[in-house]
Amino acid sequence: MTLDLRAAVAAGALLVAISMGGPATAQKSGGVLRQYMIDSPASMSIHEEATIYAERPMMAVFNNLVLFDQHTKQNTLDSIVPDLATGWSWSEDGTELTFPLRQGVRWHDGKPFTAQDVKCTW
Repeated sequence: MTLDLRAAVAAGALLVAISMGGPATAQKSGGVLRQYMIDSPASMSIHEEATIYAERPMMAVFNNLVLFDQHTKQNTLDSIVPDLATGWSWSEDGTELTFPLRQGVRWHDGKPFTAQDVKCTW
């Protein structure tokens, strides 16, 4: 009798496990992302505020010169990819880092993105 009960429980568990699986559905693009914070930062400018509560939500708004490859599990210096910069190189003595900038980038007001903007921003 105990063997039959064990078999019935195992069969029931197997049936539940099988019914839980199903094909994955594609995510819809677009929509609204709402992010709640436990802090109230003084500013939402990543240039004025250096807290995770200001930087995390605003990182999706700003481009970077370079960033880590989002498809790499463990990022290293080798997984850095260009964003506003097209590449980078160090001077022979290792004291200067040069970023050639991507051409054709414009601000929301239509003005071109320049090296002066990089100097002001970073």
